[in-house]
Amino acid sequence: MKKRFGKKGILLSLFAGLWVMVCAFYTPDTTPVTPYKLKTVVIDAGHGGHDHGCSGASNNEKTLSLKMSLKLGELIEKNYPDVKVIYTRKTDVFIELYERAAIANRNNADLFICIHCNANPSTSPSGTETYVMGLHKTEANLNVAKRENDVILLESDYKQNYDGFNPNDPASHIIFSLNQHAFMEQSILFASSVEKYLKSHAKRSSRGVKQAGFLVLWKTAMPSVLIETGFLTNPSEEKFLGSEDGQTAIAESIFYAFRDYKNDMENTSGVISEEKAKELNAEVDKAPTASTTTTPTVEKSSTDQQKGLTFSVQFYSAQSEVAASKFAKLQPENITYVQENGWYKYRLGPYSSLDEATKKQTLARTNGYKDAFVIAMKDGKRISIDEARALTATK
Repeated sequence: MKKRFGKKGILLSLFAGLWVMVCAFYTPDTTPVTPYKLKTVVIDAGHGGHDHGCSGASNNEKTLSLKMSLKLGELIEKNYPDVKVIYTRKTDVFIELYERAAIANRNNADLFICIHCNANPSTSPSGTETYVMGLHKTEANLNVAKRENDVILLESDYKQNYDGFNPNDPASHIIFSLNQHAFMEQSILFASSVEKYLKSHAKRSSRGVKQAGFLVLWKTAMPSVLIETGFLTNPSEEKFLGSEDGQTAIAESIFYAFRDYKNDMENTSGVISEEKAKELNAEVDKAPTASTTTTPTVEKSSTDQQKGLTFSVQFYSAQSEVAASKFAKLQPENITYVQENGWYKYRLGPYSSLDEATKKQTLARTNGYKDAFVIAMKDGKRISIDEARALTATK
């Protein structure tokens, strides 16, 4: 009798038997993937109580940030009743920075939005900027973070609450800024949308998405941003932010950004592609190149805007007005000019300290203005540097 199976046939039979057994015991995982849903947003109105924040001629930051925060929350609640809106404060009370982050963490928030107003020693700077947690890429970013972080000096036990962080120690800011936020890409995505709508809807000048080490963003366990809605030290922007229409326009702009962000996250299950992440990160603190260098704004100086003691750097003089494009190397510095005895005198500033003005003098000289020098003004009148030092020493 002939053999029915050879070695090959036996192996095939064994394999088939094993496959039948595997199929009999294997149950495919049909558990549906739970889609990502943005369920909770925390809105943080900057400052409050005895912490007034920065101030303009007739408005302060704590009041305006609260008004805009409440308007934003109302828009989200009205249009997305399934989203839980939590406020760190709804009244004029002081909340520690660490507690603001803790409120978001305790409630498992999906997004943390801080609303603030900006300030500068000069009345010239204007525009919005939205920050994410990250490295201080410029001195200007660091200065904004320092101003907002100084609030902790009003708290008791601030060294314990912030792991020994000292806002008066420059080294602390450098070390602290190395902490990278785990939700960087999502934060940048939302921040970019905020700046887009502040420019297109609220008709604000956008200074872009920036990185800096803000204590209020430090310990948040979710995407988070800090929005500087404009400069209260700029008379035009203060008027806008102090108006009902201006506050509504800002709140609506942030709401539109929230709407887009919610849609993006829910349609991608909360995941941002590697390509999109690279694109977003390329837009943060994007440095101007030779082909995109912007012309600095040159404004006529108004002595009634320079109250108190200020310092400027005079770097150029001419007997006729000079086109702003001549000073392109100094962008984006604040440049003003005065007319004296038939001469146009161009200056950087004003600045609030002699130290800052001296640094700008070095900047001007480095860019070719070798004769740049520092001048001091007291209530709009020029005084000597020695007199300015004496006034500073008596403060």
